[in-house]
Amino acid sequence: MAQRLIVIGGDAAGMSAASQARRRRGRDDLEITVFERGHFTSYSACGIPYWISGLVSGPEALIARDPQTFRTEYAMDVRMRHEVTTIDLERREVVAQDLEGGGEVRERFDELMYATGAVPVKPPWAATDAGGVFGMQTLDDGAALREWLDAEPRPRRAVVVGGGYIGVEIAEALIQRGLSVTLVEAGAQPMSTVDPDMGELVAEAMRGLGITIRAGLPVTGLEERDGRVSAVVTAEGPMPTDVVVLGLGVRPNSALAAAAGLPIGTTGGVQVDRRMRVLGMPGIWAAGDCVETLHRVSGMPVHVPLGTHANKQGRVAGINIGGGYATFAGVIGTAVTKVCDLEVGRTGLREGEAEAAGFDFISVIAESTNRAGYYPGARPMTVKLIAERPNGRLLGAQIVGWSEAAKRIDALAVALWNGMTVDDMTALDLGYAPPYAPVWDPVLIAARKAVDALSALDR
Repeated sequence: MAQRLIVIGGDAAGMSAASQARRRRGRDDLEITVFERGHFTSYSACGIPYWISGLVSGPEALIARDPQTFRTEYAMDVRMRHEVTTIDLERREVVAQDLEGGGEVRERFDELMYATGAVPVKPPWAATDAGGVFGMQTLDDGAALREWLDAEPRPRRAVVVGGGYIGVEIAEALIQRGLSVTLVEAGAQPMSTVDPDMGELVAEAMRGLGITIRAGLPVTGLEERDGRVSAVVTAEGPMPTDVVVLGLGVRPNSALAAAAGLPIGTTGGVQVDRRMRVLGMPGIWAAGDCVETLHRVSGMPVHVPLGTHANKQGRVAGINIGGGYATFAGVIGTAVTKVCDLEVGRTGLREGEAEAAGFDFISVIAESTNRAGYYPGARPMTVKLIAERPNGRLLGAQIVGWSEAAKRIDALAVALWNGMTVDDMTALDLGYAPPYAPVWDPVLIAARKAVDALSALDR
């Protein structure tokens, strides 16, 4: 008799797991049923800002595989617009609501893949029925925002609340759509995923793009008129607006798991082992933005919601469900984004994170250029390294600069992943040609500066 795999969530982690399991186990050996509450499967949420701006068409351009492909080519029972509301571990079954047809369905399982993703952080003041207020996590969210921007009366003013990756990217997208955009950030600056000195470089670029930044200013409420949002309320008074986008980050979508008795960690994510098995729960797996994972540098559990991790974790879970053996090695927090042509990259720990983890460290900032100084188009690049004392082990890195900046973070991520010291890094054999780098690459300049800083402290 075939075993039954139930997958909750039809995006990156869930469908990666289901696909890997199917490749390893035949149709007669494993029945796979997927429940997805939205309208899309296997899509790029990271591409939503570029769909909003009009840079890419969509939503079809952002979909890797549609539900019918999984049904016909992978022999999966994919049920769209079905939301799982109960996981009964004792009976080994799930209960799902049909969001369009109505009614309730129950399906038993032998293996369960929990891949519910994350949900936008939505503070109490954002709990409103007024039109024009959007989170930005799923393709359905992007579709709703696009519809609002294209409808009459056309919005002219936008307020983005929160200056993380999504906030910054959506602010740029709305500027490109021709709206007047204000970004409101409770912290000292946008882009808190890098240290303040590097974040200020990002803020300067955003202002140059025409985005108004109001930092250090928490939002306390919303005003509405005729069923539409009309203003964002702050301590300095209301900011008139026609649309509000929440860029306050996300949290693990783990409420269903918690209600079922699955273990939840300090980050709010489901606790799993390296094989993506839910701790203490035979036959129960979880992956993606709903889980917490190990940070390889700090050794602490973290929640780092990125599509790269979700796909890798889903693949690991699927291999194991399919009878193979695979592990997920953890994360180091590598990420990149851009503001217009300014590129931002980071990996490892920021200064505050290194301090919280108990490291004794130094940090250095090196200024260089993205190309040879004499080559046309050479522009500034700033590299920041954080290294442990006294051994010089790299703990974190950040880069802000123009073309060729963001992908340099990958070299630093590889060094960090493999435990290299900044002294080791000074000898890295990096590619050189005037159109792509100075003869001393910015990464090497920063590594040398870190070695000098450590030597000065040891004298």
